[in-house]
Amino acid sequence: MKRWLALSGIVLLGCVAIVLSERQKVDTPASPEAVLHLVGDTQQELSRLPMALTKLSDEEEIRIGNELARHYGNGWQPENEKKQEYQAVESYLNNVGSRIATRARRPLPYRFHYLPEEGFINAFALPGGHVFVGAGLLELMDSEDQLAAVLGHEIEHIDLGHCAERVQIEARLRKLHLEALGSLAAIPAEVFEAGYSKEQELAADSYGARLAVAANYSPSGAVRLFETFRRLEGESQTTAKSPDQELSRVARDTLGGYFRSHPPSEERERRMRELIASEKWEARAEKDLPIGYIYWTRKAERAYAAHRYDQAIALCKRSLTVRDGYTPALELLGDASFYNAQFGDAAAAYRSRIQRGVALPLARKYAEALAARGPAASAAREYQDWLQADGKRLPEGFQVELAGLSLSAGDGASARRFAVQLRSVAADPELQGRLGWWYYRAGQYDTANELLASAVEQRPQNAALKTNLAWALVERRQFETALTRFNQVDDVGYPARIGRAVVNWQTRSPDLAISNYETAILQAPHWANPKWVTATQSPVVARTLAELEAERKTREKKSRMRK
Repeated sequence: MKRWLALSGIVLLGCVAIVLSERQKVDTPASPEAVLHLVGDTQQELSRLPMALTKLSDEEEIRIGNELARHYGNGWQPENEKKQEYQAVESYLNNVGSRIATRARRPLPYRFHYLPEEGFINAFALPGGHVFVGAGLLELMDSEDQLAAVLGHEIEHIDLGHCAERVQIEARLRKLHLEALGSLAAIPAEVFEAGYSKEQELAADSYGARLAVAANYSPSGAVRLFETFRRLEGESQTTAKSPDQELSRVARDTLGGYFRSHPPSEERERRMRELIASEKWEARAEKDLPIGYIYWTRKAERAYAAHRYDQAIALCKRSLTVRDGYTPALELLGDASFYNAQFGDAAAAYRSRIQRGVALPLARKYAEALAARGPAASAAREYQDWLQADGKRLPEGFQVELAGLSLSAGDGASARRFAVQLRSVAADPELQGRLGWWYYRAGQYDTANELLASAVEQRPQNAALKTNLAWALVERRQFETALTRFNQVDDVGYPARIGRAVVNWQTRSPDLAISNYETAILQAPHWANPKWVTATQSPVVARTLAELEAERKTREKKSRMRK
């Protein structure tokens, strides 16, 4: 009998929900996404109807929220190398959030937490005053006013009692006793990450905007954030077709869930514009986002990985205008500028980076950028000035770079001394190989071959040494041996595949040469940039690649004409 009564109650509640939904004015145009919003909203409302809830006191709510925050926070600790960044962002969130929270009706102890997961494009609140913001959501922002809109929204979910109601409902459904705080671990964080009813979400938008404006933030921050959501709402329903699309699959899945559990972004944007008009809020300039440098640099990393060097450079420069000397942005700016054949900019970025902490790989990048920038004498002098300015004698690895730059400028004395020294039994084979590469750059291929061959003999698994030896063999026209060396190397960075293309072209195998060349430049397009090739490779290689590019374009044109 009890089962029949329960079933009858559910059916009755369903009918009531249908009647209410029929009477409710619908502002959203018909679409599959709108249906998903309606289904999610109805499910949320049905879950609330049977609950006769007793209002929690502020003290009870704070105690419950503290326990949930402690439980959830343990699973979101940052990696050690990102600890400082994590603390900086969380401190900033608390500064902004505190200014907004003082305008809330209930004087709760509001605290703001940072979730450093890049794929987490969301924010959520817990009872009692805890607000969590994901790194993925912060990455979508470019002003503090947009952040203020998000924090105001989440504060209002707490202030209006939505979070307290949610935890009570979940406790009832899971048969938990809120007095037994340890049992709250059974409530997953996803319960609070999911949206609330449409009315509750829109109320949080409205009241949250009022809090932000009262704290002297521009309401246009909320409007522009909803514009971004509207654009991404469409993109989250499509399949990524290329690495140029910014969102990872994890991020897209996160966004898809967010959009299904919140009112359509178009409607939220429209209502926000109506609220601004009705409240007669004056337009005001938005504030910069002080922590934006972290997320712009991450975007730059993705742009660089997709070979969009101009975009990566622009994003790094934007980061550095906010945080001068930010080392990840400086090094990435150097890398993107180098592969974009902007060698002077690359050298300047690397110089600035190594002044904030030097390591041999960075010093080598700096020397390579100087050599490509030229002129040779000026490059050697600048590197020497840096070494002397450091104030201490740096290890041999740094000195080899100076010897190599001096060799390119016509002064081979120091390089010869190093060559004699490095031929000794105790010498580091990687330094031998590095000096051999500088002899290759200077056009002294016999010495380059000798040093590189010795280094490879001692380090036969070192791919970079084998590739550089193969380039020296190409210049000596030992094509068969060079091809063997190139074939022994995995195509990390694709220099070995380019090497095979050069050898194939030189040995009259044009089809194979074009095949290797096209595959390589697809993943390493700087090899198709004549300015980069001329500045970093030997004249024979530069000439061969120019011929390959011309042949590739000729074949492409003929193929189009046949179609």
